[in-house]
Amino acid sequence: MLSFFKKKSNDKSKLKNDGLESTVPSSELTNNDTQESTEEVETPLSIHPAATISKEQMYVLRFLNNELPLLKANQLSLSGIEWEEQPEGLAVSAFVRNSVDKDLQLGEVSLLLINEQKQVKAKHLFNMKEVGSLPAKSSRPWTFTFPAKTLDPSVDLAKEDWTLAFDLTSTKHELDLAPSWEEALPEAQKEQLRKVVEELGEPNKNELNFTGLQANFAADGQFHVTLLMRNGYEKNLKIEQLPLQVLDHQKEVIAEGQFTFEDFEVKANTTKPWTVIFHKELVKVEQPDLTTWSVRVKG
Repeated sequence: MLSFFKKKSNDKSKLKNDGLESTVPSSELTNNDTQESTEEVETPLSIHPAATISKEQMYVLRFLNNELPLLKANQLSLSGIEWEEQPEGLAVSAFVRNSVDKDLQLGEVSLLLINEQKQVKAKHLFNMKEVGSLPAKSSRPWTFTFPAKTLDPSVDLAKEDWTLAFDLTSTKHELDLAPSWEEALPEAQKEQLRKVVEELGEPNKNELNFTGLQANFAADGQFHVTLLMRNGYEKNLKIEQLPLQVLDHQKEVIAEGQFTFEDFEVKANTTKPWTVIFHKELVKVEQPDLTTWSVRVKG
């Protein structure tokens, strides 16, 4: 529980949360399919029924919790309080926050301890049932101990600006559709894409690759290419510029172009399909052999 949370002063001028906020949609970790919204939600303090908290600790916890930003509806959040070295490892205290309008019970969840440079200091699987049932719209303080063997000695961890985060990459590699695709595609096509992603298997760790899915010429001579962006990293990747080449059956470049993306991201450990259009002037071969073809990033 709060095994070491005794060092925070009750002097308001010195009280602050040392860690940062890390938030995910509740649907990522529970069966709650309700989407996030713009509604802002307060998360009052909730103490585990079995916890014994002194008046001084309660004062400090309430103050720190009140300093946290509001959450959007249907989110789960970890907000870091402080960390402390222990004989058995690194004890990290945080507020576990639930902005869903119903109680939630989490199971086994992998957590990451990340420094200010976004480097992973530790990763460990925790049984979140020990935290108890999280009341609707609540914030529960808890201490998570990362065993010594899970700590990376090569990664420095400052006392401030660190992050305790849910490790969503511990799940299997899966399909991630952009909202426009989610709305436009019938369920049968979505299921077909899921099967393609499953059959391809996971990309290599720490690799972003591109696999061609479909290619055809429109009546106006434009070349439409649908590709799969496969993210093998344990972090979301933002794509802004993408120089692409399409190769035909003879491995000759038949189309080449530079594509610009705005606010485009491929989530960690997912595959995102996307269609790019090569204008007629970017096509080098009018009637290429597309018996087999491939796509690559121009080096």
